[in-house]
Amino acid sequence: CLTFQLACCCGTAACALCCKCCPKIKQSTSTRFMYALYFILVTIICCVMMSTTVANEMKMHIPFYKQMCKSIQAGEMCEKLVGYSAVYKVCFGMACFFFLFFLFTIKINSSKSCRAYIHNGFWLVKLILLAAMCSGAFFIPDQDTFLNAWRYVGATGGFLFISIQLILLVEFAHKWNKNWTAGANHKQMWNGLLALVTLILYSVAVAALVLMALFYTRSAGCMYNKVLIGVNGGLCLFVSLVAVSPCVQNRQPHSGLLQSGVISCYVMYLTFSALSSKPPETILDENNQNITICVPEFSQGLHRDENLVTGLGTTILFGCILYS
Repeated sequence: CLTFQLACCCGTAACALCCKCCPKIKQSTSTRFMYALYFILVTIICCVMMSTTVANEMKMHIPFYKQMCKSIQAGEMCEKLVGYSAVYKVCFGMACFFFLFFLFTIKINSSKSCRAYIHNGFWLVKLILLAAMCSGAFFIPDQDTFLNAWRYVGATGGFLFISIQLILLVEFAHKWNKNWTAGANHKQMWNGLLALVTLILYSVAVAALVLMALFYTRSAGCMYNKVLIGVNGGLCLFVSLVAVSPCVQNRQPHSGLLQSGVISCYVMYLTFSALSSKPPETILDENNQNITICVPEFSQGLHRDENLVTGLGTTILFGCILYS
């Protein structure tokens, strides 16, 4: 019985062995699902580490919190286990894990090879390995140098991932537009739905543009924010005009405003992310007191805009991963 349970956790047919009621799925599909599950699990842990609410609740409700933090050498109040630095370390361990299996699976041509069996199974062992790599990152010597170097790696990876997200979104919108256009040949209802969705997407993009101009700019100052909002809004208008231009329509008959509407909403999200991450500006008011400008008044000291960006970014991230 113990051997059977170990095979269930570590073998290639875990779902089939443990859940007889589950429908049969391809081995490649289950493998992609498990790797995506690992990624989502680590991402959730990173979100918890970034939450100040969770950190404060741990301090208040865990007995002997200070003693525990000192015993595991995580700082007086476990500051090494929360915040940006902790997320960098956990993501470094996860990146090493996936890069290791990227190298391990190069030139695998058959699912019956020895490496393919390891790639498609042994999930408990892989989970332990992933946990060990993420935990081991906290014991890297010279943490300051590591974090400074890893920030550049993270910025480069973030740029590449945003580019991949754009490609995935364009492909998704293209298939969406193609399917609904094909349905319009049989029922005109699909044309109405296509126009409605396109209108909603552009309404969201325009509303986001107006709200960012309202909350992140003012008549005097905030020049950087004004330029960023104006340039990105102009680029969205340019992309929309290109999508319906005759030369594009001749080469891509299924191109239309739906694709540009999806991309416009995504660009507005990226603009919102940039504005919320930018350090606020301070000026002297008429009473010679420092006041903060170029940030929403309702979010000062509460980080509500940053929390919203994190939620939207995580949702888009999971959606793109599941779609890919």
